[in-house]
Amino acid sequence: MMKQAEAAFEEPGLAGRLAGMDDAALNALGFGVIAFGLDGKVRRYNTFESQAAGLSPERVLEQDLFSVVAPCMNNFLVAQRFDDARDTGEPLDDIIQYVLTLRMRPTKVRLRLLCAPQAELAYVLVQRL
Repeated sequence: MMKQAEAAFEEPGLAGRLAGMDDAALNALGFGVIAFGLDGKVRRYNTFESQAAGLSPERVLEQDLFSVVAPCMNNFLVAQRFDDARDTGEPLDDIIQYVLTLRMRPTKVRLRLLCAPQAELAYVLVQRL
């Protein structure tokens, strides 16, 4: 099962697939998915991430991702990359090593940052290591 999650996490063109998934399909993924709009507010938040982070969808949905939900990502490594991609109109698809620190002990993860020009939603995918 871990192999499938790893393959899906790195799958080319994943942003387009995520946009077309219903909630059940999003919740079946073996990694965290946080989707946010141009205004920075979280629009989709899957079960894997909710359980791993200990934050219910009710506490996360419609909240600003980088100032309320995950201020530990409000920096040049994560938030700034989304700002830059939107400013330049260039697609963003990067995988980075990261350590989450908010509301939990430091947790090593891989983040996949996805943002397509013209797309309504951008994505932070979270794979715990």
